[in-house]
Amino acid sequence: MSRRSKSSSAASAGIARANVGVSIERDCRTAGDRASKAQGVIMRFLGVTETCDLAALYLRLLAEGHEVRVAISEPLAQGTLAGLIDQVADWRAELDWVRAAGRDGVILFESVSEGFGALQDDLRRDGFQVIGGSAYGDRLENDRAFAQQLLAELGFPRGHVWEFSCAAEAGAFIAANPARYVLKFSGADHSADDTYVGELADGSDVRAMLVHKVAHRGKVRFILMEHLEGIEVGIGAYFDGEHFLTPACLDWEHKRFFAGDIGELTGEMGTVATYDRTDHFFESTLARLEPHLRGRGHVGYINLNTIVNARGIWPLEFTCRFGYPGFAVLEPLQALSWGLLFRQMLDGVGGRFPHHPGFAVGVVMTTPPFPYSRHQVSAPVGLPILLDPSLDEAERRHFHFGEIGSGPGGLVTSGVYGWTMVITAVAPTVAAAQALAYAHIGRITIPNARYRRDIGDRLAATDLAALEQLGLFG
Repeated sequence: MSRRSKSSSAASAGIARANVGVSIERDCRTAGDRASKAQGVIMRFLGVTETCDLAALYLRLLAEGHEVRVAISEPLAQGTLAGLIDQVADWRAELDWVRAAGRDGVILFESVSEGFGALQDDLRRDGFQVIGGSAYGDRLENDRAFAQQLLAELGFPRGHVWEFSCAAEAGAFIAANPARYVLKFSGADHSADDTYVGELADGSDVRAMLVHKVAHRGKVRFILMEHLEGIEVGIGAYFDGEHFLTPACLDWEHKRFFAGDIGELTGEMGTVATYDRTDHFFESTLARLEPHLRGRGHVGYINLNTIVNARGIWPLEFTCRFGYPGFAVLEPLQALSWGLLFRQMLDGVGGRFPHHPGFAVGVVMTTPPFPYSRHQVSAPVGLPILLDPSLDEAERRHFHFGEIGSGPGGLVTSGVYGWTMVITAVAPTVAAAQALAYAHIGRITIPNARYRRDIGDRLAATDLAALEQLGLFG
């Protein structure tokens, strides 16, 4: 956003906005504390995270009246939630605190870093309640060839994915089979911008990128996937260890940095989601996976990203953990608190949970160095975040804090990546939700903030109608 000069009275208003920013979660905490106590549900949560992607979720749990402690391992991220929530240096030292809460003690994991899934399985065997992922979930997400083989065995299309560990072999394959391809890496240590979506019909750009992205890395596993024309659709649901909770959600991600889907592939710049009319697509996709997940200890969110076209449903990849900004976009559609939703997941009895109708639109507001990290690009943190003081409590719940902490004058930017905030809105139509979300954005000022102005445009204009014709909604 552009910075504007202010008169002295406007400067005073700016200070008021900063003070309101600090109080925003405190106000919600008071209301949430009353609500949780009225429901008799007070839980104890320990967040285990590297960069604190779930900051908004931890703040919501605190606002609901639960006890929350967070361990952030990445030094550059430890300013996130500073002054807003209890941070601990070593999550292992807090295990007795969690265990003392019995069935109301929960450990929340965010990452699919190497070994984290197996660690969660070990903690479950030791009697802890863990929400996040599992070793099996990590393999589904990180071992792309394994996931595609399983999906083929479940009846999804096959023959459009090839695995390699050598750039020269992959290049020779493309030369012998010229076509558009998508290059994706296996493993947990790759970022969104490592993926390359080919544009040339003979695959020559992908062959060139193999040299740039693969040859210098030594032995690495990657896949080439046939470039599929169609509409990208995600299907996601919470899994309780035995069953998927329903309804599942449908989501439409916007991954490129700039409007019009150009620029770097980011983690995500915005999403449209709904819980309405999702059962048919769920039964055709994620529900098939339930027998393979059952008994493997996975408790958490699972998303399958797909391409839908006249030839069928083509799975692309799994996300077997909380997605960012997905969890924030889903929150305003869920008609129960995070604590009660987690309680339902931990009880392991499946079933449906209440939800609000309509579409949620979420827009990610970023600041430099996004879409890179502070390990790669030097960029300041501590920039002020100023909220309109006239925001009421209901409106404030559409502001989902990301890499944000508390500074001397109020809320400030923090963290590694510049994932600053997610702004959401819900309405009966995509266009109406989009308009509300951008109206909310107009009530916040962050220096150097960047965000896309077209989240939901194509879905509203063409894709929803096309998906209806293809029978996506049953």
